[in-house]
Amino acid sequence: MTYTVIKRLEISASHKLKLSYKSKCENLHGHNWIIHIYLKSDKLNKNSMIYDFTDIKKSIMDKLDHKNLNDIIEQPTAENIAKFICDEIGNKCFKVKVQESEGNIAIYER
Repeated sequence: MTYTVIKRLEISASHKLKLSYKSKCENLHGHNWIIHIYLKSDKLNKNSMIYDFTDIKKSIMDKLDHKNLNDIIEQPTAENIAKFICDEIGNKCFKVKVQESEGNIAIYER
């Protein structure tokens, strides 16, 4: 038996990318990022949860919301942001989906 939970967050944050080609993304700009964090476990903790939703939110919001992501992640592409979040949550997190705009989504899976 495996339990799975998904936490959806929305953060506002800025970033700029260092790219090997000319792009407007090299300029500081922001997004309202939509993030889905997927966790699973065969066992529940003493509170009958995989991970408290409030703790997931606090962990990520405190680090990323209303921040310049370049101060936190060396090259804050959507892909690297997804990996960063997965690493921050820990081993129960197996997938993170980061949507930076309507048509642009990156997924990191362990």
